[in-house]
Amino acid sequence: MTLQSNYWILSLSLLVSFFLGNTATIAANVYTVNPKILHIINRLSFGPRPGDIQRVESIGIDSYIEKQLLPDSIPEPESLTRQIAQLQTVRMNPVQLSKYLDIYTPGTKPSESQKKLVGQRRRQIVEEQFEARLFRAINSPRQLQELMVDFWYNHFNVYANKGEDSIWVGAYEAEAIRPYALGRFRDLLTATAHHPAMLLYLDNAENRVTGHQDANGKISGLNENYARELMELHTLGVDGGYTQQDVVALARILSGWGIQRHDRSAKDGLGFEFHPKFHDFGDKVFMMKTIKGSGLSEGEEALSILARSPTTARHISYEIAQYFVSDNPPETLVKQMMLRYLSTDGDIREVLRTLFHSKEFWDEQNFHNKFKTPYQYIISLVRATGIEVKNSLPISALLQQLAMPLYGCLTPDGYKNTRDIWLNPDAMSSRLTLAMSIASGALPLAYPQPQTPQESKNLPHTPVNYEQLINTLKDFLSDKTQTIVITSPPQLRSALILGSPDFMYR
Repeated sequence: MTLQSNYWILSLSLLVSFFLGNTATIAANVYTVNPKILHIINRLSFGPRPGDIQRVESIGIDSYIEKQLLPDSIPEPESLTRQIAQLQTVRMNPVQLSKYLDIYTPGTKPSESQKKLVGQRRRQIVEEQFEARLFRAINSPRQLQELMVDFWYNHFNVYANKGEDSIWVGAYEAEAIRPYALGRFRDLLTATAHHPAMLLYLDNAENRVTGHQDANGKISGLNENYARELMELHTLGVDGGYTQQDVVALARILSGWGIQRHDRSAKDGLGFEFHPKFHDFGDKVFMMKTIKGSGLSEGEEALSILARSPTTARHISYEIAQYFVSDNPPETLVKQMMLRYLSTDGDIREVLRTLFHSKEFWDEQNFHNKFKTPYQYIISLVRATGIEVKNSLPISALLQQLAMPLYGCLTPDGYKNTRDIWLNPDAMSSRLTLAMSIASGALPLAYPQPQTPQESKNLPHTPVNYEQLINTLKDFLSDKTQTIVITSPPQLRSALILGSPDFMYR
């Protein structure tokens, strides 16, 4: 029998109990490390890197939490800073990115060389925005910040394959998500609402009132799409108590909010522009409040109403608790977080601090019970191996295979983070194959991107160091998994760890 066959037999024996409902097998462990340390690493990071347990032990759990809540206090490694600095286009704003592709001479037919250059530059932008996200998620010690970037991007999702959003999503994340991930929700909401990537994706750039109501009361040029999602997904929630009249009023308030295109010299270089000629200057009644027709400031007033609503506070608190605690978070915890949100004017850092110090977060029934999304699984897998990633393109390809391409969620509700979405036999089979590929060194993550097929063939396969891997992960594995791993052929041990049911959870 081949090693590959042995691997699948052993993996399937682990998965039998997995699918029969024995998901929290780690609870049966005889711990050699404080389980609270394992829990905090699982929840405030994408998973342990070699030495992480010792680092948390040395500074203590409370200190680790506070450092993660203040990411600017954590120095970035020079290697990561150097990697990001080499990505030319990630420092460009939307206007600059569009200009980077705008090389054609007006009134002339593009040459073949020009078309080729534009194609190369477009691929460069797409690849570099992927690399920036993945390099940070894997290598940054500011792990809570990276988790919150993942959380908020899905909350304020923009689909990359819609027009210019293919080149803008990296800038959207850098400008509208990352700076506000641990700040005030009102600032985050404002940044996403003004960004051209969002204005394009949810059609508010087309929200242009051009006439009066017709006989049926329909307003010519009004586009309600963004207004509806702004309330249903971004703030109040699907049962948030708003009406269709509120949707129409908000669409009128946001009419004229668009993208500056004509000379690529938009204010602040971010691409937002208010077009007064497309705005409905009539008075509006929104969420039972009268908003006087005044132009751009109407939208700012509406965003404040939404951000400060108790309904928004509950919706946001529930989603954060679901991401960090359990698929069905305790109502007592959600209420605590909601009250903290309201008392701090939507301070996300304070809401998280309340969560991380709550008895619900530290309830052992919530340990190791969150099934990893494909993104979380792949990032945690690479982090656990200690591989210094120099080529992230295989990771992007793997996310595509696991049905979670980066920036690739078509619907505005973003990717979900609950077990029922991601746990199925096909997905588990794909994860097992991936674990085998990583463990064997078949994926060239540690080498710069090959330029030719021959270069790819000549790259060495360096298997994952089993001794290092087991030292990093043994306390995260059940006794049953450890027994199967230790009694298996040495060549299979790393793959069995990375493909184990225990490693699928955080």
